[in-house]
Amino acid sequence: MEPAERKPLIPVKELFKRYALFIISLFISALGVAITKKAGLGVSPISSAANVMSLKFTQLSLGNWLIIWNCVLIAGQILILRKKFQWIQLIQIPLSFLFGWFTDFGMWIFSFLDPQSYPLKLACVLVGTVVLGFGIALSVIANVVMNSGEAFVKAVSDTIHKEFGTVKVVFDISCVILAVVLSMCFFDFKIEGTREGTIIAAVCTGFVVKFFDRLVREPLEKLLVK
Repeated sequence: MEPAERKPLIPVKELFKRYALFIISLFISALGVAITKKAGLGVSPISSAANVMSLKFTQLSLGNWLIIWNCVLIAGQILILRKKFQWIQLIQIPLSFLFGWFTDFGMWIFSFLDPQSYPLKLACVLVGTVVLGFGIALSVIANVVMNSGEAFVKAVSDTIHKEFGTVKVVFDISCVILAVVLSMCFFDFKIEGTREGTIIAAVCTGFVVKFFDRLVREPLEKLLVK
């Protein structure tokens, strides 16, 4: 019986570049979340529960609540995978902190944004979605570690043997439902922090990611392996 073929190790220089690109992708994604948040029409599905919590419990910023939410998703991965959980994936924890800090920094950068008219609010959502999609595309190209949300979806899909895309749709819907339930509990049966911007982000982000992936993958891959 022939031994299993081992995957070649990634050179240290290339690995460093890939993690650097991933951190850049986190920063850009966080900026996208911040821009969308400033519109006041809701944020992406995965951030929607944290957004509602930040509106109710203002002692903690949106970035802080995103850190907590991401850590909950990491704990979920451990519970679902148990012995199959790869402890290297705990690197998601410091990366989650980075994303939270980047989000708060983005909120500070765009503190001047205060769109009043509905068309301007929609424009902010669309710009934020494009920026978020670009950041996600860069993280996919970096190909080093999944963010906690995607990793949670993969843990579920691997455990129940369902397609990743199918589980991702159910996960996004569940995040929105959770946000709506939290909002109704905390705001006297009113829906706060989850609106049409959340739906726009859910529908459009995937298309934006695909567009930028096709646009920048080849030149970035050449840069990464140099």
